[in-house]
Amino acid sequence: MTETAQARTTTQDAGPTSHDGPHGYASDKEAYLKRMRRIEGQVRGIARMIDEDVYCIDILTQVSAVTKALQAVSIGLVEDHLGHCVVDAARESEEAGAAKVKEAADAIARLVRS
Repeated sequence: MTETAQARTTTQDAGPTSHDGPHGYASDKEAYLKRMRRIEGQVRGIARMIDEDVYCIDILTQVSAVTKALQAVSIGLVEDHLGHCVVDAARESEEAGAAKVKEAADAIARLVRS
C-alpha cells in the first residue's frame, strides 16, 4: 500500500472527528500536555541512547517505558471521551449516541492493534 493510500485509509478508519463544545479532556488538558512533554523527552533520550551506542536491552527498556506512558495517556483519553463526548451524544439522541459509541469502539480497536 502506498504511503498516500495508507494515510487515506487511516483517516477513513478514524471516522468522525468533530465534536461541538469542549473536548472531554479539556479539564485535564494541562496534565495531558505535561505528560506528553515528559514522553517527548523520553523519546529524545532514546534517540540519544542510540546515537551513543547504548546496549540494546537498555534501549528496549526505555522504549517499553515510553509505550506504557503512551498507553496510559490513551486510556485516560478514552475514559474522558466516553464520560463526556459519548454521554453528551447519547443525551442528544439515540442515533448520535450510537455513532459516538461506534467511534469510540473503532478508536479502541486501533489502540489494541497498535
